Amino acid sequence: MATRPSEKRAVGETDGPSAGDGQPDEQAEKVQEDLHRYIAPTVGPDDERRFTDSGIEVKRLYDDDDVRPGLEERLGTPGEYPFTRGIHPGMYRDRLWTMRQYAGYATAEETNRRYRYLIEHGSTGLSMAFDLPTQLGRDSDEPLCLGEVGRTGVAIDTIEDMRICFDQIPLDEVSTSMTINAPAAILLLLYELLGEEQGVPAEKLRGTVQNDVLKEYVARGNYIYPPEATMRLTTDIFEYCRKHVPKWNTISISGYHIREKGCSAVQEVAFTLANAIAYVEAALDRGLAVDDFAPRLAFFFNCHNHVFQEIAKFRAVRRMWAGIMRDRFGAKDEHSMMIRFHTQTGGVTLQAQQPEVNIIRVALQGFAAVCGGTQSLHANGFDEALALPTERSARIALRTQQVLAHESGAADSTDPFAGSYFIESLTDEIEARAWELIDKVEQLGGSVQALEFIQREIEESAASYHERYRSGQDIIVGVNKYVTEEVDDVEILRVDPEAERRQVDRLKRFKDNRDQAAVDGRLAELREVAEGEGNLMYPI
Repeated sequence: MATRPSEKRAVGETDGPSAGDGQPDEQAEKVQEDLHRYIAPTVGPDDERRFTDSGIEVKRLYDDDDVRPGLEERLGTPGEYPFTRGIHPGMYRDRLWTMRQYAGYATAEETNRRYRYLIEHGSTGLSMAFDLPTQLGRDSDEPLCLGEVGRTGVAIDTIEDMRICFDQIPLDEVSTSMTINAPAAILLLLYELLGEEQGVPAEKLRGTVQNDVLKEYVARGNYIYPPEATMRLTTDIFEYCRKHVPKWNTISISGYHIREKGCSAVQEVAFTLANAIAYVEAALDRGLAVDDFAPRLAFFFNCHNHVFQEIAKFRAVRRMWAGIMRDRFGAKDEHSMMIRFHTQTGGVTLQAQQPEVNIIRVALQGFAAVCGGTQSLHANGFDEALALPTERSARIALRTQQVLAHESGAADSTDPFAGSYFIESLTDEIEARAWELIDKVEQLGGSVQALEFIQREIEESAASYHERYRSGQDIIVGVNKYVTEEVDDVEILRVDPEAERRQVDRLKRFKDNRDQAAVDGRLAELREVAEGEGNLMYPI
């Protein structure tokens, strides 16, 4: 079934087979056709043509013949439908984007010190990084977690850990983004409980839980539950936050991790929006009204080195989402049509060779994100191809954002590249190719049913990346060209191995002191609701 936004979906209507229904081999083969409209072809370094990673050929010169008629209608006015030029009339002249730095490692004490350091140096939002056991809903004392506690982020086992993480940080004065998916409900509720302890009502809490498990199946693998159960938890959070935590973004639908896995810019747009459609449909099937939950949907995108493609990507995705929400889902509230997104510079673009060159890459990517109209931005540390960022690299990353805000001129004008023949041509082409891919996902019944198709597409793109690099078609400075034999001496962050022992000891004391009979009773109540139809947030 094609998915032009004009095809409004009625509540309760289904767009394809239910989970588990098979598809004929012929249809699977059909949707694999024309793959190379979405990824760059491998032509070798001697070919004079230039392509973006999405397979869009870049001409030597662009003029008005390269821009489709009707540009004025497609552009609109900033702050108005279709929001191509931005979701606010004045954009950064009125308010700068939120400057977030993804942070968290070892134990809650170390993480608290880093949070306070970032706030003191001008960070305007916190972004919590959790360790692998926490992301998978496992306690730090499980044997399987040995060696992983506190490595990729902070270990959160109990409310006590949350108290320490946010010690001396008033929750009514910060916005906190949590990169957590399968256990998102638990981390959100721990944060709400901490707010109660601080005297901050839930109505004043601001932040985001990522809560996007579809992309975990596709790109990262950090899932716990099967897709249908996951979608139930996701919509439980939508419903709960509307009633109790109204300023909270209930999901951050992520293209970032899909791009990190190896997809192109067009695939990032298409698969992210296809997942978003699946979440909206699940909420509608739950009986929620679109304008009750859609304004709190947030998105998370990657930003790579091709500045102009990335700017065009952000403009295209705003326009596409506005059409999907208004014309397909019948949204009436303009806030439901505005795609609010966070951007992170491309982790996969960071190189271990000549790591300080990454500062330049991050600055270019941040510039593209700002010119593309992001609502918040995380700039990577230059040393993140080697280890978690040090305080020095985190400070440089934050200063990069501040230079962009106050010295580059990128924040002075709304949609500064509008009207460029090159940018407008790229914007239209990305939109057209992304629609084609969304249609293919819909032909398979939507994202939940099309997971294998999406995975294959990304794998093809990742393989193409590697071949273009190997052949020298794509130049990576310091890696396959301009290589030096000397090794840069860069100080890296080393997580204290004793941090794991301290975390496990604290967890043991917590478990020893709790009322196990009460725990067992609460778990029985949770199991009863899980086997029924109620909202799981309440027993959790």
